Amino acid sequence: MTTADPTDRLWAEVVFIAYYLHWSFDSILELDHPTRARVIEEIGAIHTRMSAREGWEA
Repeated sequence: MTTADPTDRLWAEVVFIAYYLHWSFDSILELDHPTRARVIEEIGAIHTRMSAREGWEA
C-alpha cells in the first residue's frame, strides 16, 4: 500500500481495514497511525496464512 499523498494513504488504510473487518469509518479514524499500520499488518499475515493453507497465492 504505497501512495505519495498522505490523504490517499489514509483512505487506502481506512478502506483496507473496513473491507476486511467491517469496522465503521469513524472507528478506524479514531486509531492512531501506528495502530492502523499494525492492524493492516495483522490482516495481511492472516490472509497470507489462509491462502497458503488453501493452496492459492495472495
